[in-house]
Amino acid sequence: MSKAESPAMLRLRIDKWLWAARFYKTRAIAKQAIEGGKVQVDGNRVKPGKEIEVGCEIRLRQGHDEKTVQVLALSDQRRGAPEAQQLYSETEASIEQRQRLAEMRKAQPKHWPTPGRPTKKQRRQIHRFKQGEE
Repeated sequence: MSKAESPAMLRLRIDKWLWAARFYKTRAIAKQAIEGGKVQVDGNRVKPGKEIEVGCEIRLRQGHDEKTVQVLALSDQRRGAPEAQQLYSETEASIEQRQRLAEMRKAQPKHWPTPGRPTKKQRRQIHRFKQGEE
């Protein structure tokens, strides 16, 4: 019986699993994300010590992306990316939503043009507006 299949591995802390699954670079960053409300287990906000088990649904935000993953296996050791990806599977709806939002972000202009300084007429209108005149 390997360490991953031992009876003690039926449950694992969420911060440790997120670190082992390579969602976060360190356990401290995973803990901050959990405490900041960026991670939910089965739709509920959790604490870093929450123990998860196989079959749990985890929702997490990383930057602009929000992922919904299903826990397939538990591991308390951080391994290579191919092995870490075997610990979870992302839902189809989550993948579609991330792709749609990424396309929307790419369609937005990077820099919004500013009109510059107001003209004399615009300045008068601003002063009138601030003073409550019409």
